[in-house]
Amino acid sequence: MSRNNLTYPEALERLYSLQKFGIKFGLSKTSNLLRAFGDPHRGRRFVHIAGTNGKGSVASMVGSMLERSGLKVGLYSSPHLVRFTERFCINGREMSRETAAGLAGELMAVVDPREPPTFFEIVTAMALVHFAREEVDVALMEVGMGGRLDATNVIDPLVTVITNISLEHQDYLGRRLEDIAGEKAGIVKPGVPLVTGVTQPPVIRRVERACRENKAPMIRLGRDVRYRYTSGGLSYTGTTLRLRGLHVGLPGGFQGRNAALALAVMEVLAAKGVPASEDQIREGLARVSWPGRMQLVAQDPAVVVDGGHNPRALRAVAAALPRAFSFRRLILVIGVMADKDIPAVLKEIVPLSDYVIYTRPAYARSADPETLERAAAPLGKAGEIAPTLAQALDRAMKIADVEDLIFVSGSLFTAGEALSLLDPERYRPDEI
Repeated sequence: MSRNNLTYPEALERLYSLQKFGIKFGLSKTSNLLRAFGDPHRGRRFVHIAGTNGKGSVASMVGSMLERSGLKVGLYSSPHLVRFTERFCINGREMSRETAAGLAGELMAVVDPREPPTFFEIVTAMALVHFAREEVDVALMEVGMGGRLDATNVIDPLVTVITNISLEHQDYLGRRLEDIAGEKAGIVKPGVPLVTGVTQPPVIRRVERACRENKAPMIRLGRDVRYRYTSGGLSYTGTTLRLRGLHVGLPGGFQGRNAALALAVMEVLAAKGVPASEDQIREGLARVSWPGRMQLVAQDPAVVVDGGHNPRALRAVAAALPRAFSFRRLILVIGVMADKDIPAVLKEIVPLSDYVIYTRPAYARSADPETLERAAAPLGKAGEIAPTLAQALDRAMKIADVEDLIFVSGSLFTAGEALSLLDPERYRPDEI
């Protein structure tokens, strides 16, 4: 039996040591951990959110609207940008270091050393125990990978969400879109409504089949609910709500789609006895915050940080940047994980840039800057290599004029490290 009075650095060291067990799908270890704590997730109210992109944005929007309605709202997300405790928030406030250390110690004490859990399994259990102890009214749970065998799938939600689906994690989820859709549709529960923004016909058919098999109502964006997002704001037409002139607090035209999904979730929750007024919905959408997503962190020159890390996300950001910000030149600082489709990622954002600085965050899975530069060579943009992200940001600031925009992207790890370098008081990283 492990001692459970760990310090915060000790807790992080123990938790991160579990990453050596990699990614293992299945629900049994998470269920066993929770059973040792009396199954604290049973009988509680959850929203379960899967998808390739937009999970965190949708969750933060729903959370902000529910919070304005007077509820205590938990949000479990991954990965974190800067600090481990960001993964567990209640009404926008992250878990304290002391609580994290205590919970980690308690859970480590019940781990069977013959069958150790993965990092994500034990961290998911931490979230569920924490939200139960804090007696949150609703907990928003973001899927880590896939859905069907993801550790978060032990919950019984009021509503499920699949934001969108594109090719990702193919070594784990399958080579085809339909395979990935089948894994994500594994969060569909009997009789539980699903809200989704999927668009590809084979994906729609696969998700519809899962809903049909589970007798789960399916609310699809573009069919059952509709939206329009212009300079005048967001207009939404749902099953019960008709709203005009909504302001979305997150920049980027693609956030209109995420907001529409969030509003559809609010309609389902209202039908399940968790209502919010129109004023609370409006205020919640307007005041939503989700760091590292097209976030303006400095001016003269403007510096925007975004955690986009796959082709679809970068494509959306590339379309949104010229509309959201005025600039003469775009200087791109990019660091990408080695396991991503690097040429496809670069193809979406490098052509928009006037100059590119290829770099890497201080993370083991980061691709070498030289690899990025070679992959981007056919795109014909001028650029250079900076060995570290700190050096890349320094170089970008030196060559940028006040009318230029420095855009930092390619990975959530790149975004997180950039925030800690650009605003160290607000985004102070963990020290182990």
